Parts: sequence; C-alpha cells; structure tokens
Amino acid sequence: MRSAVLGFLAIGLAACTTITPEERRALDNEACRAYGFRTGTDAFAACLQRIDLDRRAEARASRAEFDRWSRTPAVVYRPVFVPVQRNY
Repeated sequence: MRSAVLGFLAIGLAACTTITPEERRALDNEACRAYGFRTGTDAFAACLQRIDLDRRAEARASRAEFDRWSRTPAVVYRPVFVPVQRNY
C-alpha cells in the first residue's frame, strides 16, 4: 500500500514539476525502503537498479511509440471547390 502511494506521488510530481536527479534518487530510495529492503544491502542496490531499468524501458517504449507515429506519412485532405459552367 505504501509503495503504491509513493508511486502515485512520484507520478504526480513528474506531471507537475521537473524532478531533480537528487529528488528522484530520494524517491527511489524511499520506494525500496517501503518494499522492505535495507539501505546498503545488495538487495537494496538491486531494487534501485530495477527501478532505473524500468524507467529506462518506459522511456524507450515511449520514444518508439512517438517514432512510430512521426514516421507515418500524413495524409492531408483538402476539398477543392470546382465551379460548374452551365451552357443553357
């Protein structure tokens, strides 16, 4: 429960402001402590590494999605009015 709250807090902060690397590290540290890992252990370091790898994977997926849409040729529809001449 606590980790979910921290996750939503981190997402909320990311949406509102720019987080400095120090603030992000502090949030990551708190998340790993909330999971029950103790600071200075190998498990704590692995937790931080997983968080960082997940963040990087999300960034790559986001860039790939953006690239997929930016490479798609745009089709522009512009109706053209052609007057009809009638010979009566």
